[in-house]
Amino acid sequence: MITDGHNHTKHFSPDAGQSIEELINEAKAKGFSRIGITEHYEIDYPDDGLNWMFDLNQYNEAFKEWRKKAGNDFELLMGIEFGYQTHVAEEIDKTASLIPFDVVLLSNHLFRGKDFYVDRDCYKLPKKDLNKEYIGIMAEMCEKCDNYDVAAHYDYINRYTDNLNNFVLYEDCPKEFDRFFEALISKEKALEINTKSIQKHKERGFSRTLPDPDIINRYKEMGGKYICFGSDSHFPGTFAVSFNEAVEYMRSFGFTESVYFKQRKLYTEPL
Repeated sequence: MITDGHNHTKHFSPDAGQSIEELINEAKAKGFSRIGITEHYEIDYPDDGLNWMFDLNQYNEAFKEWRKKAGNDFELLMGIEFGYQTHVAEEIDKTASLIPFDVVLLSNHLFRGKDFYVDRDCYKLPKKDLNKEYIGIMAEMCEKCDNYDVAAHYDYINRYTDNLNNFVLYEDCPKEFDRFFEALISKEKALEINTKSIQKHKERGFSRTLPDPDIINRYKEMGGKYICFGSDSHFPGTFAVSFNEAVEYMRSFGFTESVYFKQRKLYTEPL
């Protein structure tokens, strides 16, 4: 069974609505034996009334209890999802070493300092301009930070657009994607295939739902070989959504294995 390495609980992620017990039970019911918990941690996040940082030592202690609840036949990987901004890159690298994480995800939830889940002015920009700027930020993120394992949901920018023909395409910003992939590959980091993006596209009726094949082909052509899967689950019923479809899709490009991280070491598992 492939590891779902990107999940959240209500205990530490303020936008999540599932308990650790609900998440573990759903994962077991779907036949999984290993998952990653990657709670949100946003340094200097724009004030939205939510607390996007938490006590890391408290998280570490809670995880010890969670592992007991999960049982010996189920593996919980302790992770974190850092939200990137240019001025917090150094602090992200420092914070990632404060407790013994299994996996560290980097992501970007902001555009020009605004959370586009709430403020959607960014979608007034032409699609190519928007994608070019966002993927450029992803590239900068992977260049400036070093203490991470996975670049999460590169396609997050188009998840909330009202234009259902908007899609992140390689042809929109080839230089930015090449820069992004060069940073990942040179640092031996993994590219996440975020299945929540696929599921959201299906639910909203997007004209396309799976990642642009030119993006995947270019990543592989440049030497990219580390991929991982994450459902980005926040609520009951969303764990491992569209997983089988995503795995089959990546097989079609010739990928034969995915990766997960334990004690910050990379492990492979067959697709």
